[in-house]
Amino acid sequence: MLKLITLLLTSSMTVMAGATIAPALPKIQEFFAIPADSPEAIKVKLLLTIPALFTAIGGILSGIIIDRLGRKWPLVIAVLVYGIAGCSGLILNDLTPMLIGRAFLGLSVAMITTTSAALIADYFHGPERTRIMGIQAAAMGMGGVLFLLLGGAVATYSWRFPFLIYLLAFIILPLVLQLEEPDRSQSPHFDIAEPDNQSLPVVTIGIVYALTFITMMIFYMVPVQLPFYIQSAGFGGSWEAGVAIAICTLASAGASLLYAQLKANLSFGKVLMCLFFLLASGYGVLSHAPTYEILVLGLILAGSGLGFVLPNMNVWLNAKSPPSLRGKVLGGLTTCIFLGQFCSPLIVQPIAQQVGLQYSYTIGAGVLFFIGLLIASKLVLTSPSVTPKAHLH
Repeated sequence: MLKLITLLLTSSMTVMAGATIAPALPKIQEFFAIPADSPEAIKVKLLLTIPALFTAIGGILSGIIIDRLGRKWPLVIAVLVYGIAGCSGLILNDLTPMLIGRAFLGLSVAMITTTSAALIADYFHGPERTRIMGIQAAAMGMGGVLFLLLGGAVATYSWRFPFLIYLLAFIILPLVLQLEEPDRSQSPHFDIAEPDNQSLPVVTIGIVYALTFITMMIFYMVPVQLPFYIQSAGFGGSWEAGVAIAICTLASAGASLLYAQLKANLSFGKVLMCLFFLLASGYGVLSHAPTYEILVLGLILAGSGLGFVLPNMNVWLNAKSPPSLRGKVLGGLTTCIFLGQFCSPLIVQPIAQQVGLQYSYTIGAGVLFFIGLLIASKLVLTSPSVTPKAHLH
């Protein structure tokens, strides 16, 4: 039980690590006297997403390291770096060193994300693993709720205060030190016939990676763009933005808890179809919300869709990966998750400057709905008799 609690706590530190300071972005922009319509404004948003870039860079490398050197001590070092780098914004007064600190935060998140997922796969097996993966995703969501609510609350007093939240790492560190290194040499648990290293289902893994990247790139419009959207629409300020993003993340956590029941009745592809349609409907509502309350309703729908993404992709890849390669495969997933987050403002910002934030969300809804239709078409056209070639089952 202590192992599970520890891994859930470390998982809660990861996906929304960058978004913790999201409610403070407008105040950071004011502090550095950067006009909202200036090209320099992208630097402020990079404070939110530069961790994602370095998490993406460190994802595959983290997988290689833990496959060769073990799980425990890389995780210990990563949690320590997370605490130090995360808190650096408390004392820095220049964007460049702040961005460097955020980069180290991203590298630590890469190791924590990959190692936590690998340890869950090492410690738990079969249906229990599926259930725990859903709980893990929920823990990520609950961590996001806590971080964002605290970030929004304390950002009303100072833009520096959200950086205090990263001190959580030093509380979790003693628990991480108690973890046992799993004996992977004795692990027979592999959900399909054990392949050799050359027989990994590369196409399936590629599909999972690509869809994960697209989903996270579009979804990260919420923490990156929503504070500015809420402010420009007259719906509120930092606190309202923090509450809205936290509610979205809470909906994601709730959906994740239902993943095991959903997966027991549906294929991976059908779960994908459901989550893309949920995300699309949420963005559709969000983009035309006349009030703050309707905007939150759209975020609940979108968050529910996101809640199925991480457990579905994690369980899918674990089902296709032998223990000896699990770190590398999951490291690739980590890269795609956070590369999508980093690319989000780089891709969305030029679109928003042309059509406005509202219609940026409309375009996002259209892309998500189109992908959902493609998946639905694939499922309809593929009969069970040819599922060995159908990579969505």
